[in-house]
Amino acid sequence: MPVAEAVADEPVADDAPAEEPAAEDAPVAEAAEEAPAAPAPQSGPKPKRKHVPRSQRPQKTRPKREKATERKPIVRLEKPEHDRGRSQERQGTVVSDKMDKTIVVEVDTIKAHAKYKKVVRRSNKFHAHDERNEAKTGDVVRIVETRPLSATKRWRLAEIVEAAK
Repeated sequence: MPVAEAVADEPVADDAPAEEPAAEDAPVAEAAEEAPAAPAPQSGPKPKRKHVPRSQRPQKTRPKREKATERKPIVRLEKPEHDRGRSQERQGTVVSDKMDKTIVVEVDTIKAHAKYKKVVRRSNKFHAHDERNEAKTGDVVRIVETRPLSATKRWRLAEIVEAAK
């Protein structure tokens, strides 16, 4: 071992203690110790954890639920007036009535843009069911959302608000 021989060959002074460095060497020694400490975590892969069998892993304890002493009766609530949620309503102008029992209603919506606050007008066309073929092109009608009646129809005519001139 060449390192051990080099240490043994160096003369040691009897008047100065071997373990304590001189006062002027102390800051240099501390700086030398700090510099290599930073790169040490970056070098090499992360040490892997050893696999612990499932039976020896820490158990997650859940609070135990107390068993009911007596059973509660099933209480049925009264049905609300509308068995489903409130249906959507739209008011628009009839654009086409050429199909049998179907009208195309154009609904205009006016909204302010969320960011820029500019008033934006949008229009959407809905196919609505008109059972008696009452509505004509240009009528202002109120349509109500309903179950799917065909591939495109999900609305039906509720009433004709204003007839075309």
